[in-house]
Amino acid sequence: MKILVADRISPIGVDLFKSEEGFEVIEAYGSTPEQLLEIVKDVDAIALRSDTRVTAEVVAAAPKLKVVGRAGVGVDNIDIEAATDAGVIVMNTPTGNTLATAELTFTHMLAGTRPIVQASASMTAGRWDRKLYTGSELNGKTLGVLGMGRIGAEVAKRAQAFNMTVLGYDPYLTESRAKALGVTLSTLDQVIENADYITTHMPLTADTKHMLNADAFSRMKDGVRVFNCARGGIIDEAALIEALNSGKVAAAGLDVYEDEPPAADSPLRQIENLVLTPHLGASTQEAQENVGIDVAKQMIEALKGEMVRNALNMPSLDPKALAQIAPYLTLGEKLGTFSQQLAPEGVEKITIRYFGKITELDTLPLSYAIQRGYLREISDNVNDVNAPKKIARLGIETEQVKSSAHAEFTELVEVQVTSKSGKTRTIGGTLVGKNQSPRIVTIDGHSVEVSTDATLLVLKNKDVPGIVGFIGVTLGEDNVNIANMSLSRDQGEGFAVSVFELDSVPSEAAAKKIAEHTAIDKYRVIRL
Repeated sequence: MKILVADRISPIGVDLFKSEEGFEVIEAYGSTPEQLLEIVKDVDAIALRSDTRVTAEVVAAAPKLKVVGRAGVGVDNIDIEAATDAGVIVMNTPTGNTLATAELTFTHMLAGTRPIVQASASMTAGRWDRKLYTGSELNGKTLGVLGMGRIGAEVAKRAQAFNMTVLGYDPYLTESRAKALGVTLSTLDQVIENADYITTHMPLTADTKHMLNADAFSRMKDGVRVFNCARGGIIDEAALIEALNSGKVAAAGLDVYEDEPPAADSPLRQIENLVLTPHLGASTQEAQENVGIDVAKQMIEALKGEMVRNALNMPSLDPKALAQIAPYLTLGEKLGTFSQQLAPEGVEKITIRYFGKITELDTLPLSYAIQRGYLREISDNVNDVNAPKKIARLGIETEQVKSSAHAEFTELVEVQVTSKSGKTRTIGGTLVGKNQSPRIVTIDGHSVEVSTDATLLVLKNKDVPGIVGFIGVTLGEDNVNIANMSLSRDQGEGFAVSVFELDSVPSEAAAKKIAEHTAIDKYRVIRL
């Protein structure tokens, strides 16, 4: 594999790439856009900082590209949408500079609460203005954190140490995660309308650009304090200036800007109750070293097919959460593949239901695995990155439902596909034994137990004698061995569901013979 290191990162990180067998490292610092288009033609991964831009044109020029890794947090120099369409993982390294950025954010919050910057300038000028610089206290205030990733979580932790109530907004924040962090899961509107302090820790995207605009400021509390150590552009600077000048915002702090650096005559530089720093979030010795090492480790893991960490266009969990959900991922992919092959024509909805203890986990990666499995037989170049988009482009809605209990299983993952005509097929699976082996345990409400590592012959047949024998003889004549079988009878309807695990796929002649049997209502060969 070829790894392009497009910007300077820690030499230790570069050495990590070089130490991997089969990895070739290309160091091309300061390449022009034209040079970059030529270099990326056969690269598998790009490691960069903020200088190199990975545009849609770059992605298109790199057919082998699998991973783009940012040594740092901000990824506004990467076209994430183009990368996602191409199935390219985009990751950053929030861990390496997490503490540095969280500490800077809290420094800004303290400086916006107690005007120490202004007081220091006054002292330097020879004045003694005690009454002029009366501040406030963090104690008992409500902090709204926009973006509850690692940095947001660290800021929330420090705020709680100051006896602040924390409201957390993040599209990917689960109730269980919020509870673990001691944070009240909130909507964006709830944060805007109820917080005394607001800090942003989100990437700059089409959805987050000017998230805090004139309308948002108008709905905030009078005297609110606002801070941004994430990405410039999340706050509408013109609206912030107006809110500061009107007194709506009592104080603010910025480490990032819409244009960097701000113009020498920028109005931002003229406001006394606005503290400015020159993009110092990751500017500690420890952070600079860490992000280079982290990006190399993460990219190596992803390229070797291991767990993907800190991805921005697919689910990404901390190591503990990943370890908890990992055993279910194979099951999920198999359920998706099974449901697609069993589905009626014209599927318009996939409903994923979780029952039991698994509902306590972040199931989004599992839902992605199910969607990836659904697409396996009908689409090329599918991975967790682009599976949701590909599903949506097929006109298929995806829904997740969680329930704490199930009548028969401690844990169950169920995938239901629904056609435009209202027909449904439902497949359920779980993990069994000490090895947590994935099993198919329900088909349309019928109890079965089937391996997920096999070719399956699935029948709906009249519950009459001779069917098993007929299938055995037919497959035997076709030289297809039956490894296992599972039968489920429905006394009320007079039908049975039969599943045969096969060592190989039956021939067309054998399939035709099975289909023509008068007692067999439906059959499918499922390739797992």
